[in-house]
Amino acid sequence: MGTETGRKIEPGAVDAEEAQRALRRINDYLSHTARSEADVRVHLETGATDDALVLPRPVVDMFASMLAALANGQGVQIMPMDAVLTTQQAADMLSVSRPYLIGLLEDGHIPYTLVGRHRRIRFADLRQYLREDDVKRKDAAVELAELDQELGLL
Repeated sequence: MGTETGRKIEPGAVDAEEAQRALRRINDYLSHTARSEADVRVHLETGATDDALVLPRPVVDMFASMLAALANGQGVQIMPMDAVLTTQQAADMLSVSRPYLIGLLEDGHIPYTLVGRHRRIRFADLRQYLREDDVKRKDAAVELAELDQELGLL
């Protein structure tokens, strides 16, 4: 398992207009190239005509997604799928307190391992918990809406 825990760009760290301008340029380029092209040649604005950065197409698509979020004033974070998180990092990602997260771990809602006395959570397991929690929340909202309809509260 990896130990790298990702990189963040906080909201506002990148000028939204610059991100929007870069996003437009990437989207224009991508709309004029075949989806089957594996690599994208990025020409740097250094003045030299032979300077080109070659990026895999999925990486450019990911850049476009990141720029879209930044253009909307949102922060972004890149996290390796095999990252291992501390309890504080995992709690921060869930926007909960560390003691609450430890309760989730101890109750078996999220798998974890012990490294000495310290709990470690795989990022993939944290994502799985978030997906399952989203489904539970949506199901509860649907159930409440149906109950409202049955009671004539809508």
